[in-house]
Amino acid sequence: MADFVITIARGFGSGGRTIGRMLAQKLDIDYYDSDLIRLASEESGINLELFGKADERVKTNLFKRYNRSYGDKLIPPDRDEFVSSDNLFNYQAKIIRELAEKQNCIIIGRCSDYILKDNPRALRLFIYADRKTCIKNVTELYGVHPKEANERIVSLDRARAAYYKYYTGKDWDDVNNYDLCLNTSRLSFEQAVDAILAHMRALGYSV
Repeated sequence: MADFVITIARGFGSGGRTIGRMLAQKLDIDYYDSDLIRLASEESGINLELFGKADERVKTNLFKRYNRSYGDKLIPPDRDEFVSSDNLFNYQAKIIRELAEKQNCIIIGRCSDYILKDNPRALRLFIYADRKTCIKNVTELYGVHPKEANERIVSLDRARAAYYKYYTGKDWDDVNNYDLCLNTSRLSFEQAVDAILAHMRALGYSV
């Protein structure tokens, strides 16, 4: 059984993924990001490409209500809804819950904080930064013009917020969803990792 699982929601350009990888290396634990959709594809037998297209995106009416099981109830292959976005989400949720039960790990995005909200071993993080910092990071990482970097940030953060709202009914950037929020506008990635480790020690985690 896992001692802890860390979920990281992140604004695009904030460095959340990089911080997650660095933290995983420090703690010597596994890091799951796009691996989640591969694992969900293997579990379900549904084409990986379908999971990729639905990854942290919604195309349906955001106000339509569904009875989501968060991995408890999966639609069987003989039903038309087997490859629906909701069923793809539920397979991912199942994988997230199973990983959180069996190993210490870091899970990036995909509503993992909400899926594990009742898991007492989960530490839910939100990494963000001001727009200027995000533009700088995206510009340097992808080699794009600042204007394009800004457009990517707006588009991806909007998509993540819509996905989170659709599957949880909550606001993605609401601090009440998380145990710790870090603004990397004023922290290096190394300092952010150290802050997370200090927070974990204060909470009694053995790290």
